Amino acid sequence: RRLARMNAKPARLENLHTDKGKVPVYATGIVEQPWDDYTAADHDVWRQLYERQRQLLVGRASDEFLQAQGMMGMSPDRIPRFDELNRVLEAATGWTIVGVEGLLPELDFFEHLANRRFPVSWWIRRPDQLDYIEEPDLFHDLFGHVPLLMIPAFADYMQAYGKGGVKAHGLGAEALANLTRLYWYTVEFGLIRQHDGLRIYGSGIVSSKGESIHCLESDAPNRIGFDLERIMRTRYRIDSYQKTYFVIDSFEQLMDATRPDFTPIYARLAQQGSIPAGSVLDTDAVFHRGSGEGWATDGDV
Repeated sequence: RRLARMNAKPARLENLHTDKGKVPVYATGIVEQPWDDYTAADHDVWRQLYERQRQLLVGRASDEFLQAQGMMGMSPDRIPRFDELNRVLEAATGWTIVGVEGLLPELDFFEHLANRRFPVSWWIRRPDQLDYIEEPDLFHDLFGHVPLLMIPAFADYMQAYGKGGVKAHGLGAEALANLTRLYWYTVEFGLIRQHDGLRIYGSGIVSSKGESIHCLESDAPNRIGFDLERIMRTRYRIDSYQKTYFVIDSFEQLMDATRPDFTPIYARLAQQGSIPAGSVLDTDAVFHRGSGEGWATDGDV
C-alpha cells in the first residue's frame, strides 16, 4: 500500500458541499508535516483552542488523558511538530503519527491503526471555525486522539480495532456499520468512570467546548454502562450532541471486549435490528436516563 506523496506540497482536503448535500473528499497516501508553512494565524488558533480546552477539561477529562497529554509535551506556544511527538509516543507504546491531507478511505485508515500508525490531518481549522468543523483537523487529531495512545491498554485497543476493521471490511457493509458504532461511542464519544465520578476520554468530546460541558452536565443525554453488542447496534448523531454516552470502567475493559473473534458477533447482530440513538433498554446499566430535551426526532446514522 502506498505510503508516499512525501515530497509533494500537501493539500487541505475538506468536504464538498453541493445542492445535493455533502460529498466527502478522501486523501491518499501520507505527507510530511509542512511545519514551516504554518502562519501566525494557524499557531494562534492552536493556542486559543489548547488554552480553552485545557482549562475546561480539568475535572471533566479523565486523569489518565490529562496526564498523558502532559507527558507528550504539548503546549499552547506553537503547533506541535509531529517528529518531536513521535519520539515520545514511539518510546511509550510503539505508535507513530503520520501526516495526512484529510479523511482516509476506511481500509487505509484501518491498516494504519493495525500497524500502530495514527493518521493526523496536517492542517488546522480557520479562526472562524473555532467552535465547529465537520472534518477532523489537526487540533481534533493531536489534542483529542493522540494523548490516549500513550496509555498502553488504549494503544492496544486501537491496534486491535484496526485489525478488526481490516477483517470487517472484507465481510461487508453491515459488519462495518457495527464496528463504526463501536469506534464512535468509545474512541470519539466515550466516558469513563473513575473514583470521583464520570469523566471524558472520547476525542470528539475533549476537542469540543460545548460537548465537554453537555456530556457530563446536561440532563438531556442518557449515560449508560458499556455493553459491546448493545453499542454495536446503536445508531448515533453526526450533526448534534449525542443522545447517549456509554461509560467504561477502565481502558482494560475495552481491550478485553475486543479480544474475541467478532465474526459470530456480526452474525448475531445481523439477526437483530438497530437501536435508535436515544433509546434506553430494560437491560441497560443506567447512570442517567436523559430528559431528551432538544433532541431531533430524525437523523440518526
